[in-house]
Amino acid sequence: MDQACVLLVDDEEDLRQSLKQGLELTGQDVIETADSAYALEQITRQFYGVLVTDIRMPGQDGFAVMRKAFEIDPALPVVLITGHGDVPLAVEAMRAGAYDFLEKPFSVASLASVIERALEKRRLVLENRKLREELADRTGLEGRLVGRTPAMEQLRRIVTALASTDADVLILGETGSGKEVVARALHDEGPRRDKPFVALNCGALPAEIIESELFGHEKGAFTGASGQRIGKLEHAHGGTVFLDEIESMPLELQVKLLRVIEMRMIERLGSNKQIDLDVRFIAATKEDLEQAGKEGRFRLDLFYRLNVITVEIPPLRERLEDIPLLFQHLAVEARARYRREIPDISNAYLADLMTRSWPGNVRELRNVADRFVLGLETTPQEDPDAGSSLFQQVAAYERTLIDAELKRNNGSIKQTYETLGLSRKALYEKMRKYGLGKEII
Repeated sequence: MDQACVLLVDDEEDLRQSLKQGLELTGQDVIETADSAYALEQITRQFYGVLVTDIRMPGQDGFAVMRKAFEIDPALPVVLITGHGDVPLAVEAMRAGAYDFLEKPFSVASLASVIERALEKRRLVLENRKLREELADRTGLEGRLVGRTPAMEQLRRIVTALASTDADVLILGETGSGKEVVARALHDEGPRRDKPFVALNCGALPAEIIESELFGHEKGAFTGASGQRIGKLEHAHGGTVFLDEIESMPLELQVKLLRVIEMRMIERLGSNKQIDLDVRFIAATKEDLEQAGKEGRFRLDLFYRLNVITVEIPPLRERLEDIPLLFQHLAVEARARYRREIPDISNAYLADLMTRSWPGNVRELRNVADRFVLGLETTPQEDPDAGSSLFQQVAAYERTLIDAELKRNNGSIKQTYETLGLSRKALYEKMRKYGLGKEII
């Protein structure tokens, strides 16, 4: 982001020069002018600055200048100054959208303090706007699988390569990591996109009805079967079946599912007629199915059949750099659901989000975004000395955390990645990125 700028508009030459000199001593860049039209020409939606204008001026007064500035960008902070201030005028100025109001005479220090706060607000507006514009530009997979980290770029490449095929896929990922999002992306980006996507949570269906739900039944197949029922697998013909939490499927049903996957045929309960099935199977699990198979909790033959193509979703704690963009994306979704405006997202708040372990992954972050949009989140105060960009501050904060943990553990990689909740690979990547522990790596 460019250097911050103060646009100072006043018809009193001496006052302008005095304020300019005083503000420059505080480190501000100042453009001073008596020509309000010239000042307005400097303002764009990308303008990183604050407008300071006198109210009482010949020709176009400060209120008119503020209104025209708001036509360019309603989020621009405007500070109004006057020598004729009173309470009604101050109230009118604030209701009209002024960021603040100062009555002459005032000290340069008090004006500089107001400007610093206004510039911080402007910086947040511009950075949030940039994130939203970036999100708006993302289409297809980038709009679904949000993130800039190498892990997410790799995930998008894998999904792109698999989407156009009919290959069955096993998705591995922790709770809340986005397994169904990946499954839907595989479906929607492929040739089956116009056919049904049938999602089944194997852990949520009662064991006594899951077979009927999957395969359907004929009238009289069992007590209570008063009519024919088309099962989920048959309903998905031509499309995709997503079997979530497949580790929860009863063992006796796993045998039948294995046969369906291999033969691509089903029989409704109570029928001997075989029905051809054209579906793509995508299964998802949070468990190590091979280990579950060795412990007798999952059929190894089904695991080997599903494990031909595996897609792993990285947990959120291993891609913390994605949180600013991802949180903004989730906040935009929450805004649409709740019809609320998104509050300013401060750097301190994003940095705080990046220090959390996120056992619930993206689902947990989505809940936080919902509470944030609803105004129910307590956010940390912004560091007034922070002057670098949002991503620079987030990166600096992450680097500080990793460096401190390495020192605390006397350079022990194992202790550090275990304490931070990272994989060994993720820690090494971050250490290389931040130039940490070069003598170790």
